[in-house]
Amino acid sequence: MIFNQNEFEFVATRAWVTNRIVCMELTDGRLIGFPAARFNRLAQATDEQLAEVTLRLGGSTLRWESLDEDNTVTGAALGRFQALLPQAA
Repeated sequence: MIFNQNEFEFVATRAWVTNRIVCMELTDGRLIGFPAARFNRLAQATDEQLAEVTLRLGGSTLRWESLDEDNTVTGAALGRFQALLPQAA
């Protein structure tokens, strides 16, 4: 399947963190999650800081105020991460 990534904008209706996995429910009902370790600031955050996630800009952005961190819902849904997944020991 060929698609233009610029045609997509994903919007979340809610966001939460469980066991250092950032979870989003999209407007179409899909649930998407990613390890906090995939973003540099989130990897260094405490569990309490991660739990402070909120949605901004009509559900298009994940925001962590105390970390001064913003990530787009679309970027996360398409797998645009800063860091590689850490290898298991």
